[in-house]
Amino acid sequence: MGRSAMVHGSWILCNSVLPCDAYHTHSTSRWRKMRLEEKSMLRALLLTVGLSSISLLPALAFGAQAGKVVFVTGAAQLADKAVTVEQAVEEGDEISTGADGYVYVKTVDEGFLILRPNSKARVVAYQIDEANPANTRVKLELLQGVARSISGKGVKRARNNFRLNTPVAAIGVRGTDFIVYTNQQTSWVSVVSGGVVMSGFSGTCGPEGGGPCEGVTSRELFGGRADTMLQIQRGQSVPQLLQGGTVAPELSTPPRNDEPVGKVAINQAKVNPAVLEVINLEPVNVKPITDMKSTNNVSPDPGTGGGTNVPALPSFPQDPPLVVVEPEPAPLVKSEVMWGRWQPAAGNGISREQVARINAEGTKVQVLLGPYLIARPDNSAFVLPREGTAGFALTGGEAVLAAKGGTFQPAKVENGSLNIDFAKRTYTTAISVVNAQGQANLSSYGDITKTGTMVNSFMSPGMTVRGVLGGTNANEAVYSFKTPDDADVRAQGITTWNKKR
Repeated sequence: MGRSAMVHGSWILCNSVLPCDAYHTHSTSRWRKMRLEEKSMLRALLLTVGLSSISLLPALAFGAQAGKVVFVTGAAQLADKAVTVEQAVEEGDEISTGADGYVYVKTVDEGFLILRPNSKARVVAYQIDEANPANTRVKLELLQGVARSISGKGVKRARNNFRLNTPVAAIGVRGTDFIVYTNQQTSWVSVVSGGVVMSGFSGTCGPEGGGPCEGVTSRELFGGRADTMLQIQRGQSVPQLLQGGTVAPELSTPPRNDEPVGKVAINQAKVNPAVLEVINLEPVNVKPITDMKSTNNVSPDPGTGGGTNVPALPSFPQDPPLVVVEPEPAPLVKSEVMWGRWQPAAGNGISREQVARINAEGTKVQVLLGPYLIARPDNSAFVLPREGTAGFALTGGEAVLAAKGGTFQPAKVENGSLNIDFAKRTYTTAISVVNAQGQANLSSYGDITKTGTMVNSFMSPGMTVRGVLGGTNANEAVYSFKTPDDADVRAQGITTWNKKR
């Protein structure tokens, strides 16, 4: 009978045909061969996994596509190569332009990012979720120079998830077309249409954040004034409102004559029809954007096949001659909205001349509440904005107030606030009415009709409101108000408002 022996952790039976020593030698050789094969397979597996991981790195670093280049001219680079038309722009990409470079990027949600000469920008994130806008995340960085951002559909649906950072400021949107000019110390922003909110980096507003920084240190700017902009310098937390400056983006680096323009400016510039078609400005008889040819004049480097290097960015002026304007409401030379008393009110008699003028010139848009009649002239150029929000400052008014059981006495209207969301066509407002009998703190919310009138919601407590918006860009408002007859402190009156700059 044979004997047994332990070989590599297993008991085997030895005999005369295969002695234990021979079995041990044969088994060891086979075991070593198997181990070598296992090691080779393991190395191959690790190599495969490693290569797969490496292949995933671009997706992890750059993520989703943000858009495509639809126009380029002059020296311009994307991901260290010369920019070409139809080239994809992805998350993580950096675009730079030379002294003669212009790049137009159409985003995946049909917006635009335009870079003018001597500029550098980065797409940090561009994730659009059409099904759930709350998941949309868009973040851009302008590192140097001049860029224009035209909000796409996705950004308009998720304004609170958009941010454009400069080296010194955070900029959010109100459904917007705006232009930014920056160097490492100072940033300026002007608005073509819609509005922006700007804040310096301080406190809870840091460059790492997303969405607009809104609070006591932020400032808003809305379209309609080409010579007005916001400026912020490194170390400042509150932007300044500037007027008549010489460093406005349009002056420091003017656009090409084929850069997309807003509808209000469509007749003020020669526009490339192909570019207009991209932003749906509905030109007549235009060629599709696919027919546009690049005018990029960057020659390939014979040695590498890549584009030439973008020239170094020049220094921008640090102390431009600007006039600082405090952010107060813009005074109107002549108020467009008309109002008058058709009954005596607030210690004043009937406004016979004003009522007669309203009945003669303002028959199309009228509202009536209590003793007050408000109207907009029939020949008004008023256009109700379709996007953005605006804050209004109280500029005047009259009122009466009566404590419970008392009689109406003249009162002052103060502590007023009025905010309008043009995209949602809603308003919110609050005022205080004060006299010797007491004080009524009133608030209301409601709707803006398509004709530009204000009507409180039936669910809004406190006071009934009827009003009219006026001015070419809805830059003024007038509304009358009245508390319920059974209120402990009763009040009624009229208020006038100007849009804040």
